Amino acid sequence: MYEVHVVEGEPGGFLLYERYADREGEERRSQLLDAALTLFAHRAPEEVSLDDVAEAAGVSRPLVYRYFPGGKQQLYEAALRSAAEELEHCFDEPREGPLLPRLARALDRYLAFVDQHDAGFSALLQGGSVVETSRTTAIVDGVRRAAAQHILSHLGVAAPGPRLRMTVRMWITAVEAASLIWLDEDKQPPLEELRDWLVDQFVAVLSVTARRDPQTAALVDALAADG
Repeated sequence: MYEVHVVEGEPGGFLLYERYADREGEERRSQLLDAALTLFAHRAPEEVSLDDVAEAAGVSRPLVYRYFPGGKQQLYEAALRSAAEELEHCFDEPREGPLLPRLARALDRYLAFVDQHDAGFSALLQGGSVVETSRTTAIVDGVRRAAAQHILSHLGVAAPGPRLRMTVRMWITAVEAASLIWLDEDKQPPLEELRDWLVDQFVAVLSVTARRDPQTAALVDALAADG
């Protein structure tokens, strides 16, 4: 959002002020999204009002409408999208070195997000709300699909078959569930142990699929040779 103002006597004053106002607006919008994510994580979205968001952010209700004129639904979707965009980047690991260490580094980022933004993570995966729409469902599903695409790319399989795709997507669902349970269990076991266990789970589900799918069997053999 831009504010129009001319600074007299200062060359380029208009541009400088405009950029400052834009940066300030983005910071305010981010503040509102953080407050909303925290509230949506601990209460059903339909039980959260814009007054609640304004109070949590320390601003007025009209200011919330200024940045989200569509009201709570727009704010809810924007908050989900903010968390989703960060999660989508977690599995964007350089394709260098052995696969499993790469997967471990991606999980480190993913679990660090869960640890540092536990409220936002819970809100992102919350379902069954009356404010849930096809758009909010698409946001959450987009995170899962992006993660699956990253992993399949790391596996180096040009045309993954349905069994391999299903295996990867099932594992991603397991990672989500384990992360939510980890939060519910007061963040135990330690993150490093949880990460290593999830990597082991990935190898285990691939091994099970390999018994029925030659493509996955070849991949498991390649992983074993990779060390």
